[in-house]
Amino acid sequence: MLGEMIGEFWGKVTSQRVLPSDGPDPSIETSVQQRGKLLGVDTTDNVTYWSVMRAGGGLYGEANGIQMTDEGNALTYTAQGAGRFTGIGTAVSFRGSLFFQTNSKKLEHLGNVAVIFEFELDENGNTHATLWEWK
Repeated sequence: MLGEMIGEFWGKVTSQRVLPSDGPDPSIETSVQQRGKLLGVDTTDNVTYWSVMRAGGGLYGEANGIQMTDEGNALTYTAQGAGRFTGIGTAVSFRGSLFFQTNSKKLEHLGNVAVIFEFELDENGNTHATLWEWK
């Protein structure tokens, strides 16, 4: 069951590159920096993900990221998602799951739950991400 929204972030792509590929479909690596709130705490999110096109035009991607709260707490995470192109160039929309790890006492609850995300990237490199706890 989808639980409470626990975070929302807005940001910008900081870099993109095409990764070497043995197959016909290249992977694209994208790095993003975002600001927002996680459990009501102001947070900076830095994430790098790669995605590859699948048969039928869909996308599959995996990400690694780190979030730093303004209070000095750090959370790392991994994510997987399915996506699709939504507009000109590399504009995409992804949905998937995310898993946090942290040593922060205040945020340790996040290390024990699955998180569901929505991620949007527009044709100008602007991003928007929303996170929910999956109960």
